[in-house]
Amino acid sequence: MEVDIRMTSKDLTSEKLSTHIFGNLMKIRELGPLALLIILSVSFYFLKPAFLSSLNLSNMFAYAPELGIIAIGMTMLMTSGEIDLSVGALFGVIPVFMYVIYNENLMPFWAAFIVVLIISILIGLINGLLVTKFHMSSLIITIGMMLVVRGAGLYITDGFPQSTWQTQSWIKTMLIGSIAKINEFNLLASLLWFVGLAVILYFVLNNTRFGNWIMATGGNIKSARARGVNTDRVKIILFMLCSFLAGFAGIMDALRVQSAYPISGTGYELEVIAMVVIGGTLLWGGKGTIFGTVIGVFLLRVIRNGIIVVGVPGLAYNIFVGAIIIIMMIIHSFISRSKAGES
Repeated sequence: MEVDIRMTSKDLTSEKLSTHIFGNLMKIRELGPLALLIILSVSFYFLKPAFLSSLNLSNMFAYAPELGIIAIGMTMLMTSGEIDLSVGALFGVIPVFMYVIYNENLMPFWAAFIVVLIISILIGLINGLLVTKFHMSSLIITIGMMLVVRGAGLYITDGFPQSTWQTQSWIKTMLIGSIAKINEFNLLASLLWFVGLAVILYFVLNNTRFGNWIMATGGNIKSARARGVNTDRVKIILFMLCSFLAGFAGIMDALRVQSAYPISGTGYELEVIAMVVIGGTLLWGGKGTIFGTVIGVFLLRVIRNGIIVVGVPGLAYNIFVGAIIIIMMIIHSFISRSKAGES
């Protein structure tokens, strides 16, 4: 009889331990998208082994960093409780400005590169000032800025793409040059930029005082101000960062395809927000995860690439993305409720 009681106690202890471990795993916001990324990758491979071929992986890793760089900037901004819908326009138009400046012989290519990045930062500064000083909605302000920037690009170019063959400079090598090539797999510098920037922003968000200010600003702005956080300054800096990274990513894309289109990046703002939200960053601010965003970037890239490889029409991409957003939001809501119940 004593043996039976001991066995029951052990079983109960094991059950509690398993429940505790499972509960802790469920609190990890990045776990859901990571599991989905692995499941989809394996599924696409079994449906079409060419999915994991060197050439296909090379294509995925060439495209992912460009949207990914915008997404990590958006993560920082959304964590503070704001959003920027002008990033897609900046992605397309900033390289257009660069090519126009260079093609008109106004300055050398390296100088044009620096000037347009400064323009990106100034646009972010304007967004931040309008939102914070005039207490306007970032949604409305950045939609307006999106139209202004896109319209300026179309007006300057008459809607025509800009290109030049004179961009074989150290800038191109630094941003998108080939780092290593193994068979058909070509590793570009853009992937290293993405990883490096993600590591830096992860450290800033999770291990610095400024990162604490960002989360406090997005979590409870009144409480943050009461504790001495300059929430306006935090948001302005993040708007500038977000715009800068969007312009930087756009230049990468233009150098890679050797042309810049004023309508490039249309719809990218929504795709970037999807990457951020799927990764686990709260849409209303207060909680952000750079690691989760990186997973979200590769998850959507795997979906876009995988459905084409297996023969599903590319037009179905939005169906998959929409479904995953809904699923991830349900999971994140469940996790938030679980935490609230414990507290």
